[in-house]
Formats: sequence, structure tokens, C-alpha cells
Amino acid sequence: MGAELVESIGRLRQRLTAARRSNATIGLVPTMGALHAGHVRLIEEARHDCQAVAVSIFVNPLQFDREDDLRRYPRTLDEDRLLCDRFGVDVVFAPSVGEMYPVPPECTIDVGRLADHLCGKYRPGHFRSVATVVMKLFGIVQPDRAYFGEKDAQQLAIIRRFVADLNVPVQIVGVPTVREPDGLALSSRNTQLGPAERQSAIALFRALQTADRQIAGGDTDPEHVKRMAATEIPRDNPSLRLEYLEIVGPESLQPVTVIAGPVRVAGALWVGSTRLIDNVLSVQKASGLGLKA
Repeated sequence: MGAELVESIGRLRQRLTAARRSNATIGLVPTMGALHAGHVRLIEEARHDCQAVAVSIFVNPLQFDREDDLRRYPRTLDEDRLLCDRFGVDVVFAPSVGEMYPVPPECTIDVGRLADHLCGKYRPGHFRSVATVVMKLFGIVQPDRAYFGEKDAQQLAIIRRFVADLNVPVQIVGVPTVREPDGLALSSRNTQLGPAERQSAIALFRALQTADRQIAGGDTDPEHVKRMAATEIPRDNPSLRLEYLEIVGPESLQPVTVIAGPVRVAGALWVGSTRLIDNVLSVQKASGLGLKA
């Protein structure tokens, strides 16, 4: 039997009742749709670990800070459903905005200082909205495990922290970033890039590679590492704008003043009107060479 499309919370709970009664492990892959090979990796991990797999597809309007970004975000439910069917998903949960938010929410999750830097600095309220919708999905699906890509490292760290702080009974599984052959991290937003923009977009990964080499080679000064990495972003290309390039603690997400252990190097790059993010976990040579994720 193929992946069943479910649009209501009540029907989804009914659908998962049999699995829960048989003590099956339930895995959840939360997505906003426009599925690609990165999502496939999440689904494969869930399918390997769990007896029942649910994929949620919901473009959460609360986490968009620009109306045009929400409007442009790709929506490909028919193709997504076929992909889920091909890779063994049991149920696709694709609720409407009204199903998820029958009234505007008054209670949300405060993610604290974890959202002070990186994307959170430039998108106020974004991670509060992400954490809130993920918490709602956990309450609706009640999964044993939930799968998230390491490309969205700040999101992953915040989800891990609120699950720990609020004693949510779900295991969070981080899955390494899936990349194109030239290193570009897979993203649903990549479809918004024109051919020339696609070629230019690789500059962000090259900057991360440069930072990683500096750190692996023993550079402990984050400001120097960032200056070296930023040289990979061509200044004569008007379509490129580096929003940020930061070096932070992998769990605290706070900027470091000295590189003395594993760090997360993360950046956001505007390519035309499309915003791309990426990151790598870098370690000094004495600890083992980096470029994890």
C-alpha cells in the first residue's frame, strides 16, 4: 500500500493508532514540501529505524518574515506524495493552515538566546515560530523519533534544546547535509535560482571550506578565519550579498572569541532574491580534520 495522504489531525491520529497499539516505533520527518534528495536521506534514515514513518508537509506561514518569500516558496504536493510513496513512507500529513491554526496562537515557545545570532539575528521571531510548529507536530503525531537535516544547524540545536528543557518524549536525529557534486547544499530554495545564480551560489560553500582549512591548520582567531573565508565571495558580483558568516559553539550557538575545540561555521548568502544558508562543523587538526556536514 502506498503513502496515504491525510489532511486532518483527527484522521492522522486514527491512522497511527494501530501502529502505536502494536508498539511500532513511529518516525516523523517534518518538512515544508518541495522534497529533494536531502529529504530522501531523512526518510531513508527514518525507514531504517522505525516501523512506521510519517512525513509532514506544511508551509508554516508564521515563520516567514517576508510575504513575498512565503508566496514564492515552492509547493509541489503531488510530486512530493509520489516521492514519499517511492521511498516507503506510510502516511503524508499535509494539513491546511486552518487545520494547524484554527485561531492565531497566543502561546508560543520562547527559544531564548539560541536565536540571538546566525539566522535568528536577521529573522526576529523566526525560530519561535519554527519551535512552535514543531512542538505542535510532536503533539499531533507523538513520534518516537524525529529527523532533521544538519544543514539547518540552528534549527536543529534549538529543537534539541527545547525537547530536553521541556521533557518532550521524542528522540531527535540529526542527518548530515546532502550536497550537489560541486558542494552546494541541497535546498528547496535552489529551484528559485537561475542558471547564472546557481553557478554563483557555490561561493558560500567555498567560503566554508576556506574557514574549515584555516581552522584545521591551527588558526584560532575567529575574526581572521572569517576574513579569509569572506574572500571567497566575489565582490564584483552584484547578485551576491553575504548576510553573515559566523563561528559559534555547536550547542550554545554563541560566537566564540578563541577557537579551542569544535565550532560551527555558518553563513547566509543572498543570491539575487534567494537566501541560502549552509554550515560545517570544523575541528582543529589535533582533534581530527573537519568538514562534518
